Amino acid sequence: METFFRPVIATAAVLAIALGLELLVGDPVSRWHPVALFGRVMGVLIDRAPAARPGLQLFSGLVLVAGAVAIVLGAALLMTSFSLRQLQDEAARAGTLLAREGVTAARGPLSALVSRNIDELPPSLAASAAVESLAENLSDSFVAPLLYYVLLGVPGALAYRAINTLDAMIGYHGRYEYLGRAAAKLDDVASYIPARITAALLVISAGLVGAKGLQAARIGIRDHSRTASPNSGWPMAVMAGALETQLEKAGYYRLGDAEQTPDPAMIRDAIRIVRWAAVLTCGLVLAALITISLGR
Repeated sequence: METFFRPVIATAAVLAIALGLELLVGDPVSRWHPVALFGRVMGVLIDRAPAARPGLQLFSGLVLVAGAVAIVLGAALLMTSFSLRQLQDEAARAGTLLAREGVTAARGPLSALVSRNIDELPPSLAASAAVESLAENLSDSFVAPLLYYVLLGVPGALAYRAINTLDAMIGYHGRYEYLGRAAAKLDDVASYIPARITAALLVISAGLVGAKGLQAARIGIRDHSRTASPNSGWPMAVMAGALETQLEKAGYYRLGDAEQTPDPAMIRDAIRIVRWAAVLTCGLVLAALITISLGR
């Protein structure tokens, strides 16, 4: 019996320590952070990639993805994949500054959450951007890495983060149309199941905190396809339904019904829902690890 439980205890201990450090200390903001170093290395390679000839860009993009995964597979700790604490801290700071001093004062934390031009946003769309980021990044930065940790161990979690980070850097239309194609498509595939699991967890979490769980599910099913991404619309639409609001990126999408205008208080409500979803995720992960060990 003792031998039987050793793998379960060891695996759970690694996960508990990593999550404990993440929730207590957070993901350190430093130019020497592994993700920051990874981003700089990829940035150098991207700058030297071909700017013309779609076929050559597509091939170079495939090489970049392969290289990115190879680099990250040799990287260090599991906690570098989990940036939930930093995400919540930035969102909370953005909400506080937005309520007290307006969009200009909240530019710093908002810029850490979203890539859109903050200076042109009215307060309601700035609050919407923060809420959207909380919902989307719950999947990308927490649920998905944990899922791949369960399935493939630390290498799986880190490989997912490599693909997701590279997609965020070059997986969009414009200059890197073909260079980023491989990263974008791989991220779509890798994030497909995690995004839908995240949406389901947010529905449950909304009910736990007294928000509109059933409405969250209804809006998620109705509006998830309104975003260009096949995945990010799920958690964001569910969050819009849970908060009884409309989340909007001007010129791109609107999710939910405009029952209430997004405001700083809504950011705090979104953080509560995300935290409960994170707790549920940890419980499911530990249950999955125990089940896997029992089946060996």
